[in-house]
Amino acid sequence: MAKGRRGGFPGGNRFGGGGGNLNQLMKQAQKMQEEMAKAQEEIANLEVEGSSGGGMVQVKINGDHRIIELNIEPEAVDPDDVDMLEDMVIAAINDAMNKLDKASEERMGSVTGGLPGMPGMGF
Repeated sequence: MAKGRRGGFPGGNRFGGGGGNLNQLMKQAQKMQEEMAKAQEEIANLEVEGSSGGGMVQVKINGDHRIIELNIEPEAVDPDDVDMLEDMVIAAINDAMNKLDKASEERMGSVTGGLPGMPGMGF
């Protein structure tokens, strides 16, 4: 070993360059974390509508996956075919949930840049 040298990498730390790269990486991580928190807040405030039966059943949900509104047209109510109405309600809810999931993934993807394993990306 050369005189006065204790090993490691030039520049004073194992990341090289005297820590400048590490500091930049930490700033980028902090910025991404702030953007993710903002995106999560925006998602929580989303309201998405789903429908079925040609609009005869409509449901609105918020970003917390809670139903906040349900509208059923009178024509959709057939006492002799309750099963059809139940199916339309389920389909409208599923439609709204799918739209919310897609909107959430798009919003989080804009923050993470599509990095695998990041929250909201469906991995």
